[in-house]
Amino acid sequence: MQSPEVLVLQASYTNPVHADAIGEMLNHYAEDVMGGGQSLPADIREQLASELAKRPHAFSVLAFVAGEPVGLVNCFEGFSTFACRPLVNIHDVVVLHSHRGQGISQKMLAKVEEIARQRGCCKLTLEVLEGNEAAQAAYRRQGFDDYQLDPQMGRALFWQKGL
Repeated sequence: MQSPEVLVLQASYTNPVHADAIGEMLNHYAEDVMGGGQSLPADIREQLASELAKRPHAFSVLAFVAGEPVGLVNCFEGFSTFACRPLVNIHDVVVLHSHRGQGISQKMLAKVEEIARQRGCCKLTLEVLEGNEAAQAAYRRQGFDDYQLDPQMGRALFWQKGL
């Protein structure tokens, strides 16, 4: 039997179906051990799309199977000073457990790349946990790799400081 077709599209933050899907998918990610293992508060799930809509350099890509959301990628445009061009940071990538291993993340990342190229971006960036080998393999299939300017200085590290 053939798998149902996957619909991948750029989300419209004002579309109620898309807005609900964004909150639902991000909550699925948050509940996963790779996302911290805790549900998002209901108000965050409900307000996420409208808050993203206020950020002109944000965009999201959704995947649907049989009309149901199965994947999400949230992205933010930044700027490369070295290239003097925009870049896209892939901030969240999630595929429902039931749909993993079907190439859905690959299709969503291809859509992100298409949008980035349309925007004249010089590169895509993302962060991935050291222990998330499945995600690393998926990203490598799309041409991602760790980042370094000079091998003697080592790989770039992603750090944070909570405010």
